[in-house]
Amino acid sequence: MNQAAEKTTPQVSSIPQEAFDWYDEYAHGDIDRRTFLSRLGTLGVTGLSLSVIAKSLTPNYALAEQVSFNDPDLTASYLEFESPSGHGTGRGYLVLPKGVNASDKAPAVLVAHENRGLNPYIKDVARRLAKAGFIAFAPDALFPLGGYPGNDDEGRAMQKTLDGAKIEEDFMAAARLLKSHELSNGKVGMVGFCFGGYLTNSLAANLPDVIDAGAPYYGTPAKGNIDQIKAPLQLHFAELDKRVNATWPAYENALKSNQVTYTAFTYEKANHGFHNDSTARYQEKNAELAWQRTLDFFKATLTS
Repeated sequence: MNQAAEKTTPQVSSIPQEAFDWYDEYAHGDIDRRTFLSRLGTLGVTGLSLSVIAKSLTPNYALAEQVSFNDPDLTASYLEFESPSGHGTGRGYLVLPKGVNASDKAPAVLVAHENRGLNPYIKDVARRLAKAGFIAFAPDALFPLGGYPGNDDEGRAMQKTLDGAKIEEDFMAAARLLKSHELSNGKVGMVGFCFGGYLTNSLAANLPDVIDAGAPYYGTPAKGNIDQIKAPLQLHFAELDKRVNATWPAYENALKSNQVTYTAFTYEKANHGFHNDSTARYQEKNAELAWQRTLDFFKATLTS
């Protein structure tokens, strides 16, 4: 069990489901922070103050690191790339596994963050992928505004000001970069969370000759071109995530109609964001199961 689980688990069982639902609304911009805190104040939870509940629900990235940024098996750096149809220039966090070189290439995975920029959790996900032998690249949608500001509230507000279509173009440019990267074997997978899950679905639909496998976590469907998807998909859903789950039946029907190879998993009693080990939404057992499935999926689809 990592530190995040140790720190938050004693509080999770006492937090009412309404609090998780309200946090999801807040995190996705449906309510502001004042409304979120006001609603939390209506909860009468024995032994838990408003500040304790709020602190448990919001990220604490110092607790979440699973792979050190200076792990000797990895080489991490920042890489800028051209995005002529997006914001002109993009920037991302590139992590290479030990031993990869021009004669011993590795498959690549594009990592897409939530709706708040390249925060420490997403960087850690990239390192986890590299630790498993993949070239990992995590772009920061906020780069045109100076990059992730250091906290999610500001990051969320910044991302809302950007043109969503240009963000998608930036991630498509990053995917093309990975496809032709000198150390890549030419196979590109993509994993994303929340907004990044949507991006994963979208790039699978709009870059069918670039994306070879997609693993969206609690992401909504692509807005179009679902009939163009060629890549196999492994989709991860949280049982209590009403907002995203409501979009799944129609999406599944479209995938079936277009004979897309897919597997969908719904994790029992899990909330949106259950893989993010920096908040009380984290569920260690489900997160580790989903992640192992993702790694196995990428190994099966990107290394052959």
